[in-house]
Amino acid sequence: MQSRKYTIKLQSIAEEHNLRPVYIPENYSEILVSRSDISRPGLPLAGFFKDFENERLQLIGNMEHSYLDSLTPEERKISLDRLFSYNVKAVIVTYGLKIFPELLAAARNTSTPLFSTEATTSSLMANITSSLNVSLAERVSQHGELVEVYGEGILILGDSGIGKSETAIELVKRGHRLIADDLVEIKRVSAITLVGSAPKLIKHYIELRGIGIVDVRRIFGMGSINESQKIDLVINFENWIEGKMYDRLGLEPEYTEILGIKIPSITIPVKPGRNLAVIIEIAAMNNRQKKMGYNTALELEKRQEELLKEQNGGL
Repeated sequence: MQSRKYTIKLQSIAEEHNLRPVYIPENYSEILVSRSDISRPGLPLAGFFKDFENERLQLIGNMEHSYLDSLTPEERKISLDRLFSYNVKAVIVTYGLKIFPELLAAARNTSTPLFSTEATTSSLMANITSSLNVSLAERVSQHGELVEVYGEGILILGDSGIGKSETAIELVKRGHRLIADDLVEIKRVSAITLVGSAPKLIKHYIELRGIGIVDVRRIFGMGSINESQKIDLVINFENWIEGKMYDRLGLEPEYTEILGIKIPSITIPVKPGRNLAVIIEIAAMNNRQKKMGYNTALELEKRQEELLKEQNGGL
């Protein structure tokens, strides 16, 4: 699995969050954003630029606007020219506040996009940051299946031809949802969360050997698919190896690390006659129970210890 840094067009951000263009330079369609964090340039407007991040989007809210309004036109021009000289990515004025002539002039002189919005500063910052955390998230592509079973995102891994797609379609028939077949795009959207989705080309499709490509959405309906899903459990399929000791109690937790995040995982040996769809359903419910604080394996171990105490006379 390989990961790389991602960018998003500034134009896409503006359209998604209904930002009104005040000044747009000629290269607007080529401007890319690579940072999800946003700055409110109060200190830079006052002349302090140590550790200033010019790659961030800059938001001018009530506080910054009030400061600029307190300056004379000459002082305001010096302050804004100094800010824009750092080649900031874009400036957004919130609350529908007045656009100072000096602000528009600074944007034009440096070919810096300038936007206005009626949204509040805090809500716009939260919305843009949340959206960019997904759009710019570190990501990898993983061969496998991603299904939603009882609300749990299950990533199924295993060798080609072991039965991953057949199991996924059986789960769909049983009322669960397909997110991705064959190739799963996994994004790290926070320090503890991975979200998987299908590449646009093969979204809602599944490949069944001997039949070909099947459109799950058209055959089973809209309720059979989902656009994306948090990954809660990784299930590894492997061919049954006679004599190999498989975990029968589940006392020792296993994890699969993806993009630096450890996801609970289990290994399911595959051989003819095993109903893998039912096993995955049970695994999903069991994983959900564990997240809610109940671990059957630990409960069994506790019962065993209590039984031994009783047999030894309570010692």
